[in-house]
Amino acid sequence: MKAFITNFRGGKHTKYNNQMIGVVEGVTSKDKAASLIKKHVIWKSPAGKEIKGKINQTHGNKGAIRLVFEKGMPGQAIGTHVEVV
Repeated sequence: MKAFITNFRGGKHTKYNNQMIGVVEGVTSKDKAASLIKKHVIWKSPAGKEIKGKINQTHGNKGAIRLVFEKGMPGQAIGTHVEVV
């Protein structure tokens, strides 16, 4: 299963470098997204490195999820896919 990274998590004045907002293919409701909590995700960089994380919480009412990674994510991760394991 794949998820699409849409943006960093943050507010007006802050950004959390290790937390991203994602959308899973085929998930369009908050209930379906809640069933994915605590699953692991892997993002692969263009250089071949892997950054691991997990699905921490839902985000909004349309099935978006919050991804928390073990270290900060680069800006080039926005618009790419992660593999949900």
